[in-house]
Amino acid sequence: MTDTAVPAMADFDWGSGQAKARRTKRYAKEKRLRAYGIAAITAALSLLALLLGSLILNGYMAFVQTKVEVPFYVDPEVISQDNLQRGNWREITSRSVAELFPDLPEEDLRTAVSILTNNTPFLVRNVVMDDPGLIGETITLDIPASDPFDQLNKGQVDRDTPEARRRVSDFEVMLFDQLIAQGRVSTPFNFALFTNADSRFPELAGLAGAITGSFFALLVCFLLSFPIGIAAAVYLEEFAPKNRWTDVIEVNINNLAAVPSIVFGLLGLAVFLGWFGLPRSAPLVGGMVLSLMTLPTIIIATRAALKAVPPSIREAALGVGASKHEVVMHHVLPLALPGILTGTIIGLAQALGETAPLLLIGMNAFITSPPGGLMEPATALPTQIYIWADSPERGFISRTSAGILVLMGFLITMNAIAVYLRQRIERTW
Repeated sequence: MTDTAVPAMADFDWGSGQAKARRTKRYAKEKRLRAYGIAAITAALSLLALLLGSLILNGYMAFVQTKVEVPFYVDPEVISQDNLQRGNWREITSRSVAELFPDLPEEDLRTAVSILTNNTPFLVRNVVMDDPGLIGETITLDIPASDPFDQLNKGQVDRDTPEARRRVSDFEVMLFDQLIAQGRVSTPFNFALFTNADSRFPELAGLAGAITGSFFALLVCFLLSFPIGIAAAVYLEEFAPKNRWTDVIEVNINNLAAVPSIVFGLLGLAVFLGWFGLPRSAPLVGGMVLSLMTLPTIIIATRAALKAVPPSIREAALGVGASKHEVVMHHVLPLALPGILTGTIIGLAQALGETAPLLLIGMNAFITSPPGGLMEPATALPTQIYIWADSPERGFISRTSAGILVLMGFLITMNAIAVYLRQRIERTW
C-alpha cells in the first residue's frame, strides 16, 4: 500500500486546474468565514453603540439642572426663631418671587411662583434652620426650576408648538424669558442627582437612596456568599468523596446557576418575609436574596480556579510532609485566589443589576431619604430605574436613562476591577 500510495501523491498534478479550483474554493471559504466574523463583531458593536448613544442622548440632560437665582428676605415678622419649623415659608417665597416681577398683577403671582420647584419653601426653611442667624437677612439661593420650565430651558419644549399643545403657556414663557434676561437662569451640573433621594418632583429626584440601598444589599450579599461559596467549593473540590451524592450536589449547583432570578425572589418572599418575618424593603433581605442567587456563580468560579492549580503543587506539598488541610490552605487556595476574586466580583456585578427579586421583596418603595441601616426601608439602583421609567412626568425620562448610565458605570467599574486583579496577581505555570 505504501509503494502505491506514495507515487499516487507524488504523481498528483498540484498545478492542474482541478487542484487550483480546490484551493480557490478553500480560500473563498476562509474569506467568507472571516467576513462572517467581522460582520458579527460589527453588528454587536453597532448595537452597543446604538444603545449607549440612545442612553446618552436621553440621559445627559439629567446631569444638568436649570436653576433660578432668587433673593429671599427672611422677614422676622413672618418667621419666628422660636418656631422655624412652622414658619410661613410660602409667604417668604411669594414675596421674593413678586420682587422679581414688580409689575406683575397679584392674580398672576401664583403662575410666576410655579416657575420654581414646589419644594422651594422647604429649601429656604432648611437653609435658615441650619443658620438661624439669617433671620432678618436677605439670602440668595439657586432654586431648581420646576420640570416644565427645566424642559423648556433644555429645548425639550418647542416654543413653536401651538400653545394648546404645549406644557407651558405663552404667558409663562414670557415670565421665564424675563428671568433669563435678568441673568438669573443657569444650568450647572446636577449634583443633586447623586446627593438627593427620590422625589415626586423630577427636578429634585436623585439616586442617593438607591445607591445607599444597593451598597447595603451588596455588602450583605458579599458577607454571606463569599465565605459560604468558597467553603462549599473547597470541600467539593478537595475533600468530598466522589460518589452519587456529590454528583447530585454538583448537578444541582450547576442548575441553580441557570435558574431565573425571579425564582430566588419568590423564595425570599416566602422564607425571609413569610416565615422569618423580616421587614419588607430592608437591604438585609435584599442582600440575602441576592446571596442565594450569587452562591452558585461563586462556587462554580472557585472550583474552576482550584482545578486550574497544577497537581504538582499539591504533590510537592504532600511530599514534604504537609497535611491535606495545609496543602489546600497554604498552597492551593492562595494560588487560586485571582480566579476566585474574579468570579466573586462578576457575581456581585450580576447581583447589582438584578431587578426582579428585589421587586418581589418590596425594594421598590417610595423612599425620600437614604436608609441609615440594614433594617430600614430602601430601594436599589435597578428598582429606582424601574420606578422612574413608570412615572408619567417627562422629566423622569431623562433621569431613567441617567440612572441606567450610572448603573452601567458601576458594572463596568466592577468588571474592570476583576480584570485588574486577575492581571495583577495571577500566576502562570
